[in-house]
Amino acid sequence: MSGRRALFLDRDGVLNNDFPESVKGAAGHVKSVHEMRLIPRSMEALAKLSGSGLFVCVVSNQSGIGRGYFGEEEFEAMTRHLLEGAASAGARIDAVYHCPHHPEAGCDCRKPLPGMLRRASAEHGLDLTRSVMVGDSRTDIVAGNAAGCATVLVLSGKVTTDRWRGWDIQPSFVAEDLLAAVPWIQEALSR
Repeated sequence: MSGRRALFLDRDGVLNNDFPESVKGAAGHVKSVHEMRLIPRSMEALAKLSGSGLFVCVVSNQSGIGRGYFGEEEFEAMTRHLLEGAASAGARIDAVYHCPHHPEAGCDCRKPLPGMLRRASAEHGLDLTRSVMVGDSRTDIVAGNAAGCATVLVLSGKVTTDRWRGWDIQPSFVAEDLLAAVPWIQEALSR
């Protein structure tokens, strides 16, 4: 029996800004709703993709929690903000998974390990080999490939140049942002 197809999305750099406008001591971490800026083109893309019967799942490393930059309450507030923004755009997000651990904690959920994707698959009956992982960094691509997903690198976050061409592992597709990737994702998920 095959499971449902899923669209896995990294959060920061894919759905919202990756680097807050005012960073003080917690470089590169979006720490509150006030620093979180949803990417309008990504919300438009989500509206196009979430109406197709896919299971839409956010999988996000949130080491700012483990580092003490913000807590679970702030993360939950940011998640509500994301879900409300998606709903306002006519989109749907079915689940949000996050790794709150410090990078050196040795957990199995922090990307580039595929733990969050495998957990979502087990809990929601998803077929990872018929799914797509979208991210803005090498760790997202490694996690998606390790889980058996097709992978999309978007250039709206951490990787904004051709730096990815020298990686030892390659994405299935590269796009300017999530909206630009929609046709490829729809085609990949229809196979």
